Amino acid sequence: MSINKTYAVFGLGRYGRAVAEELVKNGADVIAIDNNEMLVNEAAQTIPVCKCADVTEPEVIDKLDIADVDVVIIAMANSLEATVMAITLCKEAGVPTVIAKCVEEMHGKIFERVGADRVVFPEKEAGTRLGKNLLSSGFVDIVELSKDASMVELQVKNEWIGKNLVQLNLRKKYSINVVAVIKGEEVITNIDPEMPLTENMKLIVIADVAKLEKLK
Repeated sequence: MSINKTYAVFGLGRYGRAVAEELVKNGADVIAIDNNEMLVNEAAQTIPVCKCADVTEPEVIDKLDIADVDVVIIAMANSLEATVMAITLCKEAGVPTVIAKCVEEMHGKIFERVGADRVVFPEKEAGTRLGKNLLSSGFVDIVELSKDASMVELQVKNEWIGKNLVQLNLRKKYSINVVAVIKGEEVITNIDPEMPLTENMKLIVIADVAKLEKLK
């Protein structure tokens, strides 16, 4: 996913607002929606497009042109029924990617069954982190270690396939340090620097935040 996609956030509690603000801060096109007018008014201070509406109503989905949005993040985990309805309506409208916030494993299974493409748990993933993930082209995951450094899990680029870490010299080219290689279910921390990389591998690296853009 990238900044060029459009996003909708359903639910403007602490988590949903954090996701929306992170996306907006990075220049993404975002529409934020909640049926609580007070939350909408508060969020409007930092999120340009905020609407007060009930996203469990089919006519609202149509009126707000949600069908034209690339990614919908549903952050209404306190209401199982509302989340299920919102997921269903979004998928029926043809939204390519629907991400649902969840508080229980069983609810997550229900969300996936009705069409959610991804389920996130707030105790495991902060809203700002999800926002960064959505905007990170090629990054599977981002964990902020400090203001200046992040640990990133990324797919092996096409131009890296068949080459090893010695040949790529990623530290010099991208200012990153590879700390592990993921190969299927195996996580390799004792890395052979002459091991050829394959397309099904992922790298876990520590990178300077300022240099992350070079990896995109």
